[in-house]
Amino acid sequence: MAVGHNFIVREIHAANYRSLRSIRFPVGALTVFVGANGVGKTNLYRGLQLLQAAAAGTLALELAREGGMNSALWAGRRRADVPVRIALSAGFGGPASGSDTVYSYRIETGLPAPSGPGAFALEPQIKEETLLFHHGGRATKLLQRRGPALVARDCEEGRVEIARDLLASETALASLDEPQRFPEVHAIRHAMLDWRFYHSLRTDSDSALRRPCLAVTTPTLAADGSNLAAVLATLVHIRKDSAALDRAVADAFPGAVLDIPYPESHASFGMIFPDHPRRVFQAAELSDGTLRYLALMGALMALRLPAFIALNEPESSLHPDLLEPLARLIAQAAERTQIWLVTHSERLALALAKHGGVQPRTVLKKEGETWIEGLTQIGRFEGED
Repeated sequence: MAVGHNFIVREIHAANYRSLRSIRFPVGALTVFVGANGVGKTNLYRGLQLLQAAAAGTLALELAREGGMNSALWAGRRRADVPVRIALSAGFGGPASGSDTVYSYRIETGLPAPSGPGAFALEPQIKEETLLFHHGGRATKLLQRRGPALVARDCEEGRVEIARDLLASETALASLDEPQRFPEVHAIRHAMLDWRFYHSLRTDSDSALRRPCLAVTTPTLAADGSNLAAVLATLVHIRKDSAALDRAVADAFPGAVLDIPYPESHASFGMIFPDHPRRVFQAAELSDGTLRYLALMGALMALRLPAFIALNEPESSLHPDLLEPLARLIAQAAERTQIWLVTHSERLALALAKHGGVQPRTVLKKEGETWIEGLTQIGRFEGED
């Protein structure tokens, strides 16, 4: 089996997590979900974060932070004879594999058995975990974990039992980090760890966005935007290409100019506006909307984009006139990486349809369950192959 490194997310499935009773949906180069507050858009977003947490080995911790399994479980009616478990899975393909899933990763978490060893009473416990390679209609198990037992496919010996004392809260995907022996497992984990979630771009007075940062060549924006000044300085002074940044600023703020001085120990940035052409407004002085838009520019225009970018309501704090330029930024970035976003702005969704050539999907709730309009039970949208 050849090991690729440019994995594309093809499909996501989540079951028994909050308002997600059981939902499977395809993922494209640019995936846009729009819906009102309270329909479960954030739960879709959070499901992606939990999958990444499995790759990082922090899934049980993340669920515990939500209040534990009792808070995170589907709150609707459940069959009494079926184990109570949250199931999450992702399908991956190569850039040239069309819509085909080449690898699929699935993990199930549940509550410990009464008086069972290895976990606290309400602690999320990893029950099952698999990584499959799909080829020619067949599925080869690269990793299979049931409880503490772990079997994996070694690149030399084939299927082997792994003598490793896994705790109930540990994921096999994170613990089996031996790239030479298990290259496929390592490659999928590496791809998932490269996902980036941008929902914590704070703009209050104490925000890291408003402060200079250490001057270190920086190709990718941090999840909280704390290295934004270094990302911008890298583009302008290391890559020596400010043309795209200048166009993006002019598109969003006609007549304004982004000021990025050559850094010494720290990098900083400011804006010059046409009303005050001789005055540089530093990051600490910028409005919340202007600062947030510049942070989104840093996320979408950085020198090296993550393998997968997820945006949760990126329109927050933005003036409506900025939504059209934002849609253009997102569409351009989708030519370099995968972008997945949820929004409650119909205006942004329509602009993304126009500039990104995608059909936004409406998220709704029916009988307490989050669903996507036009999605069939087999996980495809009506009218699509």
